[in-house]
Amino acid sequence: MTDAPSPIRLARLEDAPGVHAIYAPVVRDTPISFELEVPTEAELGARIAKTLASHPWLVWEEAGRVAGYAYASRHRDRLAYQWSVDVSCYVHADFRRRGIGGRLYGALQRILRAQGFFNAYAGIALPNAASVALHESVGFVPIGVYRGVGFKAGAWHDVGWWHCRLAELVADPPAPRALPELGPGLRWSEEPA
Repeated sequence: MTDAPSPIRLARLEDAPGVHAIYAPVVRDTPISFELEVPTEAELGARIAKTLASHPWLVWEEAGRVAGYAYASRHRDRLAYQWSVDVSCYVHADFRRRGIGGRLYGALQRILRAQGFFNAYAGIALPNAASVALHESVGFVPIGVYRGVGFKAGAWHDVGWWHCRLAELVADPPAPRALPELGPGLRWSEEPA
């Protein structure tokens, strides 16, 4: 029995149109993203390139389409935060409720551990039961709510914050490695989370 190739891979600049197809309706039609203007495909390509210089951006490709994506970014700028990341995951409406988000997050968590990160945080505009369920299914726990923190679509919105411990805290941890330092042989898609 031959293993099928994983549908999860690192994003490429040419994935920007597929990422745009997923993200544009979220920005345009919901308060899930606090962006007020839909970014262009070129802007999303620039975001992918900037992210990949240090952190993972993964896509799930199916039948030649980007069905979902997940990525990590710096949690805060001050140096003492360097072992923590913020994460996001989006799945195209045509591919939801198939476990894609959970598998993307599992792969993302494995890469982040290999890089040397200890904490991942996710902000979720509330209410959003599907996103809460996804995050909690992959080990995130609620830690607090910013009340009325964002105004979009004529209303104030709360954002809940979830935390996932990626590794046990240690004294005097080395600085996390940038994604390119892990090399091309990194495997992330099939090992258990």
